[in-house]
Amino acid sequence: MHNEVWTFSDYIMLVISAIFINNILLIRFLGNCPFLGTSKRMDTAVSMSLAVVFVLTCTGPITWFIQHYLLEKYDIVYIQTLAFILTIAVFVQLVEMVIKKISPPLYRALGIYLPLITTNCAVFGTCILNIREKFNLMQTIVFSFSSAVGFGLALVIMAGLRERFNFARIPKNFQDTSIGLITAGLIGLSFYAFQGLVK
Repeated sequence: MHNEVWTFSDYIMLVISAIFINNILLIRFLGNCPFLGTSKRMDTAVSMSLAVVFVLTCTGPITWFIQHYLLEKYDIVYIQTLAFILTIAVFVQLVEMVIKKISPPLYRALGIYLPLITTNCAVFGTCILNIREKFNLMQTIVFSFSSAVGFGLALVIMAGLRERFNFARIPKNFQDTSIGLITAGLIGLSFYAFQGLVK
C-alpha cells in the first residue's frame, strides 16, 4: 500500500488519522508520563507541545535515514532501539545547546521540558511506527509532524481541563493523578468517535 503513489487526499487522511483517529497519546497510549506531568498548567503544556512538534518532525526523518541507509544496509537492524534512542537523545541535546545560545528566553521558558523529550516514548514510538508502517520519506515527515500535533492537541486539552480543577470540588481520593487519569480516559473515549471517519 505504501509503495503506491499517494495523492494529496491520501496525505490529508494520514494527517487526520495521526491527529484524531490514532492519536499517539490517547489511542496508542504513548507518552503518558510527560502528558500527566506537564498538563497541570497551560503555559508548560504549550511549551512541551511545541518542543515535541519540533523534535519529532526532525527526528522522524533522521531515524528513517538511519534505518534504511545504515541499519538495513549493514544488516544491524537488531540495534534499532539503541540507535533510535541515541539519535533522539543527541538531537535533543544539540537543540538544547542551540536554543540556549540563540534564544535564552525560549530556553528558560522550555526549562526542563526539552530534556524530558529524550525520555518521551511518544517520540520513540512514532519513529518505530514510521518503519513498521513502511512509510517513505515524505510519509514519514507528514506522519511525524501530525503525530506530534496530535500529542500537543491532547496535552493542551488536558491542561485546559486540569486548570479548571482548581475551582472544582473533587473528592480527596480522586485528586491529583487519579482525576488526571480519569480525565485522560474520558478524552480518549471522545477521540474514539473519530474512528467513524475510517471506512
